[in-house]
Amino acid sequence: MARRKLVVAMMMHETNTFSPVPTPLGAFRPLAGEAALEEFRDTNTQLGGFLQVARELGAEVSVPLAAGAHPSGYVERGAYEDMCDAIVGAVRAGCDAAFLALHGAMVAEHVDDGEGELLRRIRAVAPRLPIAVGLDFHSHMTPAMVANASVITGYRTYPHVDMAETAARAGRTLARALDGEVEPRMVWGFRPMLTSTLVHTPARQPMKDVVDLAIAAEAGGAVLNASVFGGFPHADVPHLSCSAVIVCDRRTDAGQALLDRLLDLAWERREAFLYRGAPLARQIAHARTLGEGPIVLVDHGDNTASGGTQDVMSVIAEAMRQGLDDVVAGPICDPESVRRILEAGTAASVTLPLGGKVDMPQINLAGRPLSVTGTVTRITAGEFVVTGPMATGTRVRMGRTAVLDTG
Repeated sequence: MARRKLVVAMMMHETNTFSPVPTPLGAFRPLAGEAALEEFRDTNTQLGGFLQVARELGAEVSVPLAAGAHPSGYVERGAYEDMCDAIVGAVRAGCDAAFLALHGAMVAEHVDDGEGELLRRIRAVAPRLPIAVGLDFHSHMTPAMVANASVITGYRTYPHVDMAETAARAGRTLARALDGEVEPRMVWGFRPMLTSTLVHTPARQPMKDVVDLAIAAEAGGAVLNASVFGGFPHADVPHLSCSAVIVCDRRTDAGQALLDRLLDLAWERREAFLYRGAPLARQIAHARTLGEGPIVLVDHGDNTASGGTQDVMSVIAEAMRQGLDDVVAGPICDPESVRRILEAGTAASVTLPLGGKVDMPQINLAGRPLSVTGTVTRITAGEFVVTGPMATGTRVRMGRTAVLDTG
């Protein structure tokens, strides 16, 4: 039997449409071919998971694109078109199946549904191609995504420690289909809910029971795959929702029943998916009353992993005002301050207007730097390999990085 040829590609971005930071092609650090294989082989990423399944199948692999950018604003039109062209071109050249590592919340300057449009273009040149898709838990499911894919699976964890596993679930189901063992059919649905990322982690209620039902159904063989998506609330798009997709074998009756049960349960708990936070000063005061640490203070609205600018100084300023000590703060994205620190050098004392360099007109927020004085204790290249459970084995490149001790 001839070796199967697989197109394996990654095009991932979680688009925060409120972010003022554009997303050009360079932000994706696009790779292809052997360079992509070297970067992602044996990593806890979707691409790593798909490559593992390809090895299990003994398949010939073509990687036309491995591109992922940190969450930020709209993907620039040219970047989106270039990435789509690379993947569609590889499919057009011929393959037996495609494994696609996508996010599910990509929004380009000219396309609201980045993943659905990519899949539509692939389907236009390869109408019967088997396509496996892995998605982030924070996906916006759309009709175009389901109509143009063969198998879809999503992360079951947040933080996302099952990225490779998610891709492997999709890839192995598609492999069974290629062998004629199963005939995947998908059903999907949604409820008009905007669930807060601060309360919808699958590890805790109210989402835990919903995701556990999906996991049990897949593990027990009632369906081929079952995935629940919390959605990404930092996006102003019409298809934002809480959704689910079920991959069935031939008949969809059991899948439809499971889908309704999952979404109805989530809808019944909709009030619990709202986050009601206390004012910042009260939160900091509460932190001071806690005992043994570590105690984590998270400015979730400025989380770079959700598209924040990572330079809002309000939490740090309040912690300093209330006299919290033994605090590690950061990382803060401020190239101008890093440049000044590099000029001063290690052990130098510097006074800086730190952070607050980026205005956010979408939410009427102007940048407000915080004046700090401290000693430069370390300067690094800002590169490291992740050893923790999320994205294990990947290399992070933050750029020149400095540590400032403010006493």
